[in-house]
Amino acid sequence: MRKNHLKIYKSRKHAAVTLGIVVLPFLFLLVFSRYANIAAGTLFMDIGSSFMRLTVAYGISVALAWVLAVSFYRGRRVKIALPAFDVLQSFPTFAMLPLAVIFLGRSNSTVIFFLVVTVMWPILFSIISSLKLIKREWEEAVEISGMRGTRYVRHFLWPVSVPGLITGSIIGLGEGWEALVATEIIVGMPGGLGHFFNQYSANPEITALGITGLLLLIFSFNHLLWLPLLNRSHERMEE
Repeated sequence: MRKNHLKIYKSRKHAAVTLGIVVLPFLFLLVFSRYANIAAGTLFMDIGSSFMRLTVAYGISVALAWVLAVSFYRGRRVKIALPAFDVLQSFPTFAMLPLAVIFLGRSNSTVIFFLVVTVMWPILFSIISSLKLIKREWEEAVEISGMRGTRYVRHFLWPVSVPGLITGSIIGLGEGWEALVATEIIVGMPGGLGHFFNQYSANPEITALGITGLLLLIFSFNHLLWLPLLNRSHERMEE
């Protein structure tokens, strides 16, 4: 048990820094809520509402991006699909927001739809890039082993696509947080970070501190989840 513990925390300093990264954003937000005279519960509810919208949109984005990537990363279809995907990615997404509001209303569905359109493209292209790096020796080994169907997907396609999925997730979620706040403000959602920033838009000090708190949350999330996953996925690819 002790050896496994040391593998996770290489030193006491490492453990302390990790704990600090977890705690710092929440301490900052608690101090910020007292300083700005904002109920901490209300502040964390706004963060939770936005986080849930982004989480749902991210799940849909990953599913769509992965299916499209494995369907069009090679063969004749890629010559048609990639230019089409590139055009769709380049389309100004905010131009679709009024149409989304007309058809879906000022609702969570509108925000989630817009986030999916924003987040999925970096994930899609990153997964395609990973799949294009598949070595011929790997494909030959798969053919020799007779791997087919779900085993092929589970033990070959999925592992080789994971580095691209993680890299695309880091980029896509970075864009997603920005789009989330803007969309919530434009749509006029009653709860969420957009509601918070819109409510205090006339107060530059509270707005600046709110942005700082959001950046600390994003940094903490990336450091604790995405960067370790990215490093681990590359290590597995090299094994």
